[in-house]
Amino acid sequence: MQSFDQIYQRALKRKGGKAQLQALLPEVVSPTAASNIGSDRFLAEMTRCIFQAGFVWRVINLKWQGFEDAFFSFVPLKMLLLSPEQIERLGKDTRIVRNMQKIISVPKNAQFILDIEREHNSFGEFIGHWPSDNLVELFQLMKKRGNRLGGMTGPRVLRNLGIDTYVLTKDVVHCLQLADIDIRDNPSSKRDQLKIQTAFNQWQSESGLSLAHISRICACSVGKNNLPVKQ
Repeated sequence: MQSFDQIYQRALKRKGGKAQLQALLPEVVSPTAASNIGSDRFLAEMTRCIFQAGFVWRVINLKWQGFEDAFFSFVPLKMLLLSPEQIERLGKDTRIVRNMQKIISVPKNAQFILDIEREHNSFGEFIGHWPSDNLVELFQLMKKRGNRLGGMTGPRVLRNLGIDTYVLTKDVVHCLQLADIDIRDNPSSKRDQLKIQTAFNQWQSESGLSLAHISRICACSVGKNNLPVKQ
């Protein structure tokens, strides 16, 4: 397997230097800070990522205050109290994107969050203290017990909230393949997922970096996008 330093050096060259690459790395919060994220913010970010999937992200972001208002600031318990009539009205609410299947995901994911809280006291603590060397199981749990949180949606939720995770974009997958990790272009199988986790664990051991930073550096080391900007 290719060393992480080889990937890092390739990214440095493509980005134009350490400062330029550093500026592209995502913010990562501590497990304690992640534990203090409210359940309403987890539900809000789940909803944002679900509505952005297969849609124009900018449109969702521009309408976001309307989403916050329509879904009562994403307080999970309030979402469980929505009547069928209220949900039906949301399907006609111009403040949000009127996709009924995605609208229904909100109370379903509210139930997921509350179920975890009954089992583990706090959803934030549950996520914040999940071992980063076994994210495969967390992704599978979010897919199985949540609604529409499979694929890249679950990892994107975590990344957007600053929780340390890798995200398998096409460039990251390409980087893994170039590093001689035998995975498919769409690495959705448990076999491929475990290979990916093993690779990231090894690179983290080599570099001391967060998984989120390793993931972004991988993305910056390949592909046609994110080329160095001429000064």
